[in-house]
Amino acid sequence: MLNFTVGPVQMDEEIRRIGYEQVPYFRTEEFSKLMLENEKLIKKFAKAEENARVAFITGSGTASMEATVVNLFNEEDNLLVVNGGSFGKRFVELCKLYNLKHTEIKLDFGEELTQEILDRYANQDFTGFLVNINETSTGMYYNIDIISEFCKKHNIFLVVDAISSFLADPVDMVKYNIGVMITGSQKALACPPGVSIIVLSEEAQKRVYNNDVRCMYLNLKSALENGERGQTPFTPAVGILIQINKRLKMIDENGGVDAEIKRVAEIAEDFRSKIRTLPLKVFSSSLSNAVTPICPINVTPSSVFNILKNEYNIWVCPNGGDLKDKIFRVGHIGALTKEDNDVLINALIDMQKRDLL
Repeated sequence: MLNFTVGPVQMDEEIRRIGYEQVPYFRTEEFSKLMLENEKLIKKFAKAEENARVAFITGSGTASMEATVVNLFNEEDNLLVVNGGSFGKRFVELCKLYNLKHTEIKLDFGEELTQEILDRYANQDFTGFLVNINETSTGMYYNIDIISEFCKKHNIFLVVDAISSFLADPVDMVKYNIGVMITGSQKALACPPGVSIIVLSEEAQKRVYNNDVRCMYLNLKSALENGERGQTPFTPAVGILIQINKRLKMIDENGGVDAEIKRVAEIAEDFRSKIRTLPLKVFSSSLSNAVTPICPINVTPSSVFNILKNEYNIWVCPNGGDLKDKIFRVGHIGALTKEDNDVLINALIDMQKRDLL
């Protein structure tokens, strides 16, 4: 199988090999050392401040989205939420679930978040801004520069879900004054799903400790306290955390985060250049390096997905909901190469010759 989905993604052989090994007991000095190393490298790659902390949550990205919402905000907050797809909508649903005052910036699928749109929400006493910086469901990559400047100007605490963007697009928590960044194991970290990660600035940590939260498993106070000794409150996904450690070290040894982002960007651009002559239209105008959303002109997205899967043993990413019959997505994260792009392109060309594209 050749995997062009956006999670779980194609994994390196060394990472897969770790998954075969026996899972060790984790309440040990050895595992604590590994976890502290994970925290150090995640902070380094997120370009976080020195005193930032990292919480490792055994759960998908949604678990960390929920943990962030419930631990950092309360009834005194007034939140501004970008909703341009499935995951922006999820932030809205979490705000509703916890009865948090919020306002949606409702964008059409594939619509850019412009300065003009942001200016409509100026001077309205917002205390928090929630954005999925790469709305994975549409492939729309929002402009972090204008978001950051808006939040700085109006003293708004910024939460960035970079679940599919981290290690694929540049992120700098200090430069952009990001209070919280969220990511996950199964995206550009290229490990199995099951662990999500929250990077918290000093201001975010203060919010956590000053907030009275009635939950157990997603309580970030407990996660931060246990993390000081390199542990988690409850049994974590030990094997995945070991795989994450190996993957982080591999990135660090191969030039670091900037080199990894450059690699992903080159694979993305290579693919996009090679589909220009095919009956395929790129859906969004502002693209993350992580994924290309594609509208087939002559056939349905589901037919492209099923033919590639069943006849070529290639997986791309179908869509659900309102975009089910409009787009499919091709990921560029994980252990992929330009040569892998050629395999997919050749399959699409062959489909075109067979009048299947």
